[in-house]
Amino acid sequence: MKKSILIFLLVLCLYGFANAGNVFKVKYDYQADVKVFACDYDYQADLIVYICDYDYQANGKDFLWYFVDYDYQADAKVFFTKYDYQADLKVYFCKYDYQAKWNNKENKFVGVFSGK
Repeated sequence: MKKSILIFLLVLCLYGFANAGNVFKVKYDYQADVKVFACDYDYQADLIVYICDYDYQANGKDFLWYFVDYDYQADAKVFFTKYDYQADLKVYFCKYDYQAKWNNKENKFVGVFSGK
């Protein structure tokens, strides 16, 4: 019995680490961990983001996001602002995963989206 409980807990821990990079979009700015502005061009952004189709693709990467359905599944909760000066972080959404990266590695939110 104790062995099965330990295995169950181990699986839960591993599952939690495997889903890093999950993001939930909130309705109000006070609910967010990070306020985000979506830029029109990649050179304007602190972070270039690729939206993944599956949660396992966003494993441990700040620049690979998977939008989850519920806030408890998320590593970070984001609120999208209307203007860039309202945001903590400026992002640009790219078409291909190899384009995703940090433009500004000095940003205080490095590691927030990867569950670190």
